[in-house]
Amino acid sequence: MKLLTWELPRLQSENGGEEAGRATVAAYLLDWQEGEQKRMRPAVVICPGGGYHKLSEREGEPVAMEYLAMGYHAFVLRYTVAPGRFPQGLLELASLVAHIRDHGEEWGVDPAKVVVSGFSAGGHLACSLGVFWNREFVYGPIGRRAEEIRPDGMILCYPVITSGAYCHPGSFENLLGEEAGDEKKRRLVSLEMQAGPHTPKTFLWHTAKDATVPVQNALLFAEALAANGVNVEFHLFPSGGHGLSLAREDTSRGEESLVEPRCQCWIRLAGEWMKNL
Repeated sequence: MKLLTWELPRLQSENGGEEAGRATVAAYLLDWQEGEQKRMRPAVVICPGGGYHKLSEREGEPVAMEYLAMGYHAFVLRYTVAPGRFPQGLLELASLVAHIRDHGEEWGVDPAKVVVSGFSAGGHLACSLGVFWNREFVYGPIGRRAEEIRPDGMILCYPVITSGAYCHPGSFENLLGEEAGDEKKRRLVSLEMQAGPHTPKTFLWHTAKDATVPVQNALLFAEALAANGVNVEFHLFPSGGHGLSLAREDTSRGEESLVEPRCQCWIRLAGEWMKNL
């Protein structure tokens, strides 16, 4: 395994805030074995959660290690959070996806199998690229074409989706800042309203007892995907709270509530799903 780290170039966004352009990437790349024929592998770009206020370490490298073990390259994006505002983080994610495709031959990444994944607010970010990849306000400012930033799939883990009745208020306040009360802007970032036939196939999981980001977020998005004929695999677990990550002891920070055996299978299921990209 080879580890590469870098800071993304400063991206121009009028809502970037004081910390804009300081996003960083950790790339975990599988090596070719001696005598092995050059093999192009899928890649997963991981966006940790944190309510657009901070970033959860538990939802970054530990998850990347699991994808590596399944034979996939993994990239962890530490994107801009508050005081940076929408669409700063989205531009960073779009830029990274295009950059991975640029280096596909060098890194052994299949350019047709680049998946974005996110947890909680990171799920909102990943999903935003899935619904907005063909919009000029995303690809234009970074000097790319729409097809260069399009994800080939999404893995969304207890994601923030809606700004409506079942929203996670803090995420949208941090994402939009002073515009959080602007109804037009809130509708724009309410992603169940933006899904369409252009949205990539999606793997989605949530827990019924999530008291932080209500399960209706996932239900609304799954319904929108189905209505638009988008391939979706949705797993709803009956137990477990918010922020589970891998739902294991090693990602629990010693908190019993973050260990949920019934949810631990999600990463294996996501790995199997990726085989059919």
